[in-house]
Amino acid sequence: MTVPSFREWDSSAYDRISAPQFTWGKKVLDHLSLRGDEVLLDGGCGTGKLTGELLTLLPRGRLVAVDLSENMLRKARENVEFRFPARITFVVADLAHLPFVQAFDGIFSTAAFHWIPDHDRLFRSLYRTLRPGGWLVAQCGGGPNLCRLLARVDALSQTATYAAYVGSYQHRWTFSHPATTAYSLEAAGFRNVQSSLEPAPTRFEGEREFSEFVCKVILREFLEYLPHKSLRRQFLSELARQAGDDDPPYQLDYWRLNLEGRRPA
Repeated sequence: MTVPSFREWDSSAYDRISAPQFTWGKKVLDHLSLRGDEVLLDGGCGTGKLTGELLTLLPRGRLVAVDLSENMLRKARENVEFRFPARITFVVADLAHLPFVQAFDGIFSTAAFHWIPDHDRLFRSLYRTLRPGGWLVAQCGGGPNLCRLLARVDALSQTATYAAYVGSYQHRWTFSHPATTAYSLEAAGFRNVQSSLEPAPTRFEGEREFSEFVCKVILREFLEYLPHKSLRRQFLSELARQAGDDDPPYQLDYWRLNLEGRRPA
């Protein structure tokens, strides 16, 4: 079977349904203390909703928005570039292999790091991009993130209908824990490290909203291994049925990993 390419996203759908990611990221953004003239990196900018918010805090600064998905960057340009044409640059790049050296005063990132398997390599890459005294403030999925949903996905994958296609599937996320994250950050050279977990349960209005979010965001890679649309719909329908029986119904058990660090001056 041909292995699907996971670099690209349905950026239009993500832009429409990513209210949870925006809400979590806005809380992180609200805790930043900026002069307004910094040069910053937005790591994993997605469709640019938070990128625009960050740029409003940089009236005399500049921003480089990075994402691995060209579709995401294309949508981000549509959403942001016309508002800040001289102060933003978009770059397609892997956060674990960034082409910058001591270029930024700070790095902001939300809902991105858990998509990168090797956090040791990721943090070394980010550290290299920072100027002395530069900072990293980020949030991603961590700890028991989506544990209930993923247990159901794994159980359903082992049934006769799906096992031939996804029975041996391994999710690529890295949902790290605070202590592990702190150790990796310090090993990369960061100091003044902080890391913590917080629950972020997210409820959807009904089956349609729940299923679309799971399809377009959480299981976008996994579902590509099911060869027929009918099988994908059937798989999602069963997950939605189980979620509908929960109390409260259609709620995802999200957990957010907060992390901070600074490159010594």
